[in-house]
Amino acid sequence: MTENTAPETNVSRRDFLKVAWAFFGGLAALEVGGIFLAYLQPRLAEGEFGAHLDIGLVDDYPPGTVTHISNGRFYLVRLPDGGFLAVYHRCTHLGCTVPWDPAIQKFVCPCHNSQFDDNGMVENPPAPRPLDLFPVTIENGAVRVDTGTILQRQTFDTAQVVYP
Repeated sequence: MTENTAPETNVSRRDFLKVAWAFFGGLAALEVGGIFLAYLQPRLAEGEFGAHLDIGLVDDYPPGTVTHISNGRFYLVRLPDGGFLAVYHRCTHLGCTVPWDPAIQKFVCPCHNSQFDDNGMVENPPAPRPLDLFPVTIENGAVRVDTGTILQRQTFDTAQVVYP
């Protein structure tokens, strides 16, 4: 009676380590690739930059005020006549974050001292154009800003102001 058995194959330690390193290296490459692809995906959750932000009621912002909305990266400007502007806080010169200086009532860029009025218009160069805007909508007394759409402009126009 003859037995039909497969011949024994001995795997050398060197071959085993080659296969193990290849397997774990491939697994690591897949993980890094997955992390890289997840990083490239836009994160447009409600309430974050790049999405629509509900930032409160019209009455929460008195006329003549400038309020920084940090998660939206903009200032909500309520003009003295009651209109609203959402002014992007990035300088049009080199992209520095431009803070509002309440003492002098201007946006002052800390990088090269560009200055902008409350409408975002350039008062002191080197900024080549006014601060960008985001679209503002007012629905049922609530203020909503679309931070996914940047509106570049060359001048201030009253059509840019949104009234309740």
